[in-house]
Amino acid sequence: MQSQLSTGEVFETLKMIDEEHLDVRTITMGINLLDCSSANIDRACNKIYEKICRKAEKLVAVGEDIEKEYGIPIINKRISVTPISLVAAASDADNYVPIAHALDRAAATVGVNFIGGFSALVHKGRSDSDHILIKSIPEALASTERVCGSVNVASTGAGINMDAVELMGQTIKQAAELSADRDGFACAKLVVFCNAVEDNPFMAGAFHGVGEPETVINVGVSGPGVVKAALTSVKGEEFGVVAETIKKTAFKVTRMGQLVAQEASRRLDVRFGIVDISLAPTPAVGDSVAYILEEMGLEKCGTHGTTAALALLNDAVKKGGTMASSFVGGLSGAFIPVSEDAGMISAVQEGALTLEKLEAMTAVCSVGLDMICVPGDTPASTISGIIVDEIAIGMVNNKTTAVRVIPAPGKKVGDLVEFGGLLGTGPVMPVNKFSCEAFIARGGRIPAPMHSLKN
Repeated sequence: MQSQLSTGEVFETLKMIDEEHLDVRTITMGINLLDCSSANIDRACNKIYEKICRKAEKLVAVGEDIEKEYGIPIINKRISVTPISLVAAASDADNYVPIAHALDRAAATVGVNFIGGFSALVHKGRSDSDHILIKSIPEALASTERVCGSVNVASTGAGINMDAVELMGQTIKQAAELSADRDGFACAKLVVFCNAVEDNPFMAGAFHGVGEPETVINVGVSGPGVVKAALTSVKGEEFGVVAETIKKTAFKVTRMGQLVAQEASRRLDVRFGIVDISLAPTPAVGDSVAYILEEMGLEKCGTHGTTAALALLNDAVKKGGTMASSFVGGLSGAFIPVSEDAGMISAVQEGALTLEKLEAMTAVCSVGLDMICVPGDTPASTISGIIVDEIAIGMVNNKTTAVRVIPAPGKKVGDLVEFGGLLGTGPVMPVNKFSCEAFIARGGRIPAPMHSLKN
């Protein structure tokens, strides 16, 4: 399958790159590690390290070559692996931190910036291996630079595993405490999911699902700045025109992503998986989803009308992207991570955007409460409450939702947490002062919704 760009499209794409922050956010290679299982954890670590280095040895070089030849910025080269709770299940180890260190070494050797898959899927219950992995998360993420983790605690078909939700609140608190010298940085590498997908190229939630090929290339595009620039040309027009403009722009962005994905697949001799068409912002001014919403006529992101504007944006991005590629997947829509979006940061600081409004917005966009900083003394039960509210939105609406929350040690409301790079700057947001501890402590499972019975 080939995707050719016309001369006009090439020049238009170059303009987007030069002036509007267009980029390919990530090329992510998925690698199956199930054959690295071993009863001896040291042997498993060696096999994991060797396989990742062998499969991904050319990933960064190929990405850089494509950048040079096509003039398309490729910001990140990443790896996702089979959920480690599955890979490690054959061992008799009671701690999987050594595997996290092996992943980190492999990521450093091949030169990628993140490796995802220190993960467990516990939406209907947890195995012994799942439990060991979750207990290992705080130390694993605090003692590594590149390793990302995720835990799927719910699905529309299974309901919500409240025991896992409670445990994840405690896990996030522990991870923050173990990385207190870096303002809880370990938590920025940890996602709690409902309806996690197997082909997500974006961190920190990427893992290589069991339904995926041996190895695969998935690409995540970006381009909030491109969409905002397009909307300036239709200022004051009615919403049908706005939607059409976004669709056309998303089509062009996705075509570029497909071209890069196919080139990377061909050069690496690895199967092409999907293009994730998510609008993923950065802290750079002009590369913000919040600014797109404000371009539609909102004085500030978070005011009344914000959820409707985001719904329009998300829908138009999906429609335009799916016309440009037959293999769109991952999360695909619009991300609203606070610390990674200059407009979101500003909206929080000016009081326009609250945690409650963000939660409402997640009902109509991709992912969920992402890169949210809260006071360091926030109880674990409150964190679990934040998680389960967001997870319930995903379960009932049959969509992927997630929480990436950082209880920043020693920080209070209004403080800033500096993560640097794409993770940006997080303003500490207030949480509800009333307790949900007794609710979380009930445990068990919240049943799946009626519409899950589709068989």
